[in-house]
Amino acid sequence: MKTFDKLKSKIAITFIFKCVFLITAIGVFGCGEKQAKKSPQLPLKAEPPTLSLKKEVRPVIVTGKTRETYQWYCAQCHGIKGKGDGINAKFLTVPPRNHTKAEYLETRTDEQFFQAIKFGGLSVGRAPCMPAWGNTLNDSTIHELVRYIRELCQCEAL
Repeated sequence: MKTFDKLKSKIAITFIFKCVFLITAIGVFGCGEKQAKKSPQLPLKAEPPTLSLKKEVRPVIVTGKTRETYQWYCAQCHGIKGKGDGINAKFLTVPPRNHTKAEYLETRTDEQFFQAIKFGGLSVGRAPCMPAWGNTLNDSTIHELVRYIRELCQCEAL
């Protein structure tokens, strides 16, 4: 019985030593002076800036690159042909907009589309599952996507 108690004591001491060593190593190496840069906190009730498409002087042209961008970023939810039947659509609580249905799209301005793409659906009072692409796509590309959506629905803005 004494041998078992000695063995048990050795195991306990070894375990305690390993724990102390691990905690010390984490404290020394894991808490270095380099700290992650904190991104500035945005106010919760900040309104997105109002953008106007009227400021754009040159005409927006839909190119093959625009169509590729739509396929890469939008088709996952909105579908390859824009019918709202993308591969992710069945997993969303709010179905993605069908970009071929002119009835609804004609009631929206190009500026509303631009803001929805840039700042996300929630920014224009629509589905919160529509992500904001403003940090991924530049304004010019977003303008082209708006024009492409108009091409899909074969409709014009208000």
